[in-house]
Amino acid sequence: MTCVSVVIVNYNTADLLAQCLEHVRASQVDRPLEIWVVDNGSHDGSADLVRERFPEVRLIVSPRNLGFAGGNNLALRRILAEAPPGPVRRTRYVLLLNTDCFVEPDTIAKTAQFLDQHPEAGIVGPKVLLRDGRLDLACRRSFPTPASAFWKLTGLARCFPHHPRIARYNLTYLDPNQTYEVDSVMGAYMLVRLAAIDAAGLLDESFFMYGEDLDWAYRIKQCGWRVFYYADARARHYKGATSSRQSYRLILEFYRAMYLFHRKHYAPNTFVLLNWLITAGIVLRGGYALARNLLRPANAKRVA
Repeated sequence: MTCVSVVIVNYNTADLLAQCLEHVRASQVDRPLEIWVVDNGSHDGSADLVRERFPEVRLIVSPRNLGFAGGNNLALRRILAEAPPGPVRRTRYVLLLNTDCFVEPDTIAKTAQFLDQHPEAGIVGPKVLLRDGRLDLACRRSFPTPASAFWKLTGLARCFPHHPRIARYNLTYLDPNQTYEVDSVMGAYMLVRLAAIDAAGLLDESFFMYGEDLDWAYRIKQCGWRVFYYADARARHYKGATSSRQSYRLILEFYRAMYLFHRKHYAPNTFVLLNWLITAGIVLRGGYALARNLLRPANAKRVA
């Protein structure tokens, strides 16, 4: 039987978690919907909120913060173990959903139907809008190759948003209202076929908060699956609502993730001097981001 398992990892965002779950609960779906919440060592009453207001949710409480990958993997292991073996795993889907990402009533149904209609697709993500209505550029991306990372880190990608080569990382030259095959969508809303997870494995817990979605998409594509941005489905992302509370720590994690991704997927086939230059560039850009954040007022601090 087709089914969607929604996995929401929470860390001290009880207010956002309640809103997120209310939106999921209001979803109009055409198949069973199983909701998991992994509470990552919160101390704001999040777990009690779930038990009291959302008794249908399957709750996992971790005694400490395992990060995005570690938290999701707690639920993924159980989902993989409980799902029946065989071809049915091609029609069982897992949705990774952030607490600050709110679905529309038809978002889950539309993205699930997209996977139904595209059996070669291992991942699909919707058109994700920020609270002010602008497109969240992270919802459709290319992998951070040395070239695309250079254009992004130097700021040239922002200066030439319509150039197919320079703006490749965030694909800003593409029409956001059209559906495309891409390298990756964002972990805030990522619907993944169970059979693709069987092939590629779980999220890499070396990544704490950023980069694990890119790494997962990279490994899933290496296994022969395709990844799509689906513009007909939409979600709203209150980006920064969770990360701004730990902005300095997460700036470090953001740039550490860039380094980990490069070291894992590109460094082995890159000239050693170029690897040194890339590492130096990541360190310098991360230092600049930390310094710039230090000068912002408290209510404007953010990641990257």
